[in-house]
Amino acid sequence: MAKLNVAKVRAAIGRGPLAGPSRVAGPTHEGGAGYARDLKSELFLLAVTNMVGEQTFYEAAGERDERYSRLVRAAAVADPAWTARLLVWLRTGANLRTAAIVGAAEFVAGRLAANAECAGENRRAVAAVLQRADEPGELLAYWVSRHGRAIPKPVKRGIADAVRRLYTERNLLKYDTASHAFRFGDVIDLTHPSPAAPWQGDLFAYALGRRHAREDLTVPASLPVLAANERLRADAAADPGVLLDPERLRAAGMTWEDALSMSGGTGLDKAALWTALLPSMGYMARLRNLRNLDQAGVSDDAAAGVAAGLADPDEVARSRQLPMRLLSAYRAAPSLRWSWALERALTLSLANVPALAGRTLVLIDTSGSMHAGFSRDGTLMRWDAAVVFGVALATRCADADVVSFSTGSTVFKLRRGESVLKAIERFRAEGHFHGGGTNTATAARKHFKRHDRVVILTDEQASYDGAVSRAVPAHVPIFTWNLAGYRLGHTPATANRWTFGGLSDAGFGMIPLLEAGRAGAWPF
Repeated sequence: MAKLNVAKVRAAIGRGPLAGPSRVAGPTHEGGAGYARDLKSELFLLAVTNMVGEQTFYEAAGERDERYSRLVRAAAVADPAWTARLLVWLRTGANLRTAAIVGAAEFVAGRLAANAECAGENRRAVAAVLQRADEPGELLAYWVSRHGRAIPKPVKRGIADAVRRLYTERNLLKYDTASHAFRFGDVIDLTHPSPAAPWQGDLFAYALGRRHAREDLTVPASLPVLAANERLRADAAADPGVLLDPERLRAAGMTWEDALSMSGGTGLDKAALWTALLPSMGYMARLRNLRNLDQAGVSDDAAAGVAAGLADPDEVARSRQLPMRLLSAYRAAPSLRWSWALERALTLSLANVPALAGRTLVLIDTSGSMHAGFSRDGTLMRWDAAVVFGVALATRCADADVVSFSTGSTVFKLRRGESVLKAIERFRAEGHFHGGGTNTATAARKHFKRHDRVVILTDEQASYDGAVSRAVPAHVPIFTWNLAGYRLGHTPATANRWTFGGLSDAGFGMIPLLEAGRAGAWPF
């Protein structure tokens, strides 16, 4: 008698990780049929789309943050191992700092409230999500504001573990600033980390003295970067020209923010200063300062070096920049000398987008709710994200039709050889952002012409114009990318109907796997 090759295995083939009942659970925000998801599915979709503290079109910031906290606490009790993996992946795979930090705090809070047994899971979860030296203070600030001044031992010990890994001389210079409520010294005071080496013990003592403004504070010999920084500041007060020495800037761990502040009012040539700073600036710092480099008049030779770094495959991979950040930099930079490098970087950041055979219908939601702000500075919208991934996927398809839809719809014609960035800008310039309702089913019915698959990039808040799942034949797969994380979705979790969340390109790699009959899995 067969034990493994049984009918229930066949039933599971072709089903992604998101699950939930197939019955309608209520209306979407636009009145269409809304399908609920199970705990893990709802948490995952919200986590990968949630910028903590940000208002969305249909859900207030406080309401959304409370739902996220509630889901993390419940999942931490129901399946702590899965939840811990999700939180680590959010920080290291999806590169979502705030959602991971808040999630780690609520992970501990939920398990403590439930008196769940703990074999170090709480401590490990906290330590694992803290990947940058300012994040221990971020987590403490969140805990105190949310749960009060009593900090439980797992939080303290997890933060202390991260501090041993993250607190260095250069990180103190970069992140220990008066703008933070919890300085390095505060974190050390509250969590009592054991130094990993003698020099780090001296660093902890120096950070404490700096935080408490000790008048007799001196830099010990074991901290050469801090000593070099102190000398450079003293020399610059007498002669600002020393700030134009790239080697001294690097050796002193001088940040570009501090160097610019120190040069203010000195008459120092800005182009020369930026040129001196470039060798010690990281990928993200260079990316966000392209406009400043142009405005300062940095030479074409220096700019060429920056552009080469931005387009370098290894640097792009290490930086883990989302395509949206590259689009934002492209729009902010005044000159064209960065265009090719940013196009190359964007292409590299989308390395996991697969080449798809057959015919693909790509539906991009440009309804009013997709015009909600996506970036904190308001320069990017949700529909920007949908267009980036929709166009990128379409350019990799053997044959693709791209449609922008809301209440009505228009076809966006791809041009052979056109760069992704140019296509994205043309999408906006040609008037393919519509506003209005979310008539997803109508768009699918109108534009489906014997395609092999349908990909929908949307917030899933479909209107009452019909069932999205039945808008195309049941044997044709529908892949939905949810870009907002609302509770109810527009299709049930059934065979040939999959929903993905977030803005990582890794999800697109699931399309050929699912079509080949393999079950989808969580990306962590």
